[in-house]
Amino acid sequence: MAHGLALDHAAWASPWRERSLRDKGVLSLGLLGSALALPPIPGGAAVALISVVLLVGPIKVGWGRLVRVVWLPVVSIAIGVATVAVSVGWSSGPTFAITPEGLRTARDLAVRSLAATLALFTLACSTPMIDLLTGLRKLRVPDPLIEIASLIYRFAFGLIENVGEIRRAQEGRLGYVDRRAAMRSTSMAMSVLFLRVWERARRLDVGLAGRGYEDSLRTLEPPRIRSTAFLVGSLVLLAVLIGTSVMWGVLR
Repeated sequence: MAHGLALDHAAWASPWRERSLRDKGVLSLGLLGSALALPPIPGGAAVALISVVLLVGPIKVGWGRLVRVVWLPVVSIAIGVATVAVSVGWSSGPTFAITPEGLRTARDLAVRSLAATLALFTLACSTPMIDLLTGLRKLRVPDPLIEIASLIYRFAFGLIENVGEIRRAQEGRLGYVDRRAAMRSTSMAMSVLFLRVWERARRLDVGLAGRGYEDSLRTLEPPRIRSTAFLVGSLVLLAVLIGTSVMWGVLR
């Protein structure tokens, strides 16, 4: 399963999907801010641990799906950390050096980046994109920007679905039996996909125009659970996290 699909499926299946975006946002953004502001050890490590517990616990992502969701960001982080840990120079040829200072910087970068990524996933894995766009509208983000983001999101998943259908049909006709057939099938799939997307965009434009669409298309928002206890618990957790990190630095 692709990274984007795994993330979207996790968000729609999460029990926290019914929770208010305000409650989840305070917790997730609080963890994200702590990961960026607190020392990597112990602050960043604690944020990463708390985020993993939340993801596999109450958010119910599951270890298998969590791996599919985070592997791409982890690879990106690993590449960035490697460039920090290894110094590249030129002296009668390329030279590579690893210094203690570079390793410390790379370690801090890895912990902080991973913690921030996991903290952000506590929101992404419990909130579908449609709910996030609704929250942006409440924050007075201009409607045209939200509508463009919504259309891109919907078209992306429609595109993925069409690609899968075309691929399965071609495989059933031995379209990838050898390299030549694979190249021919790929080119045909791209042309068919382009025509389908063009036609879908045309039908969408006609449909919206028929409904008097001008700048935004409002829909009814389903009720969400707003919990004062959840909000207070999140603030207490963040306060304990910050206090523990500060005391750690003082007592060292």
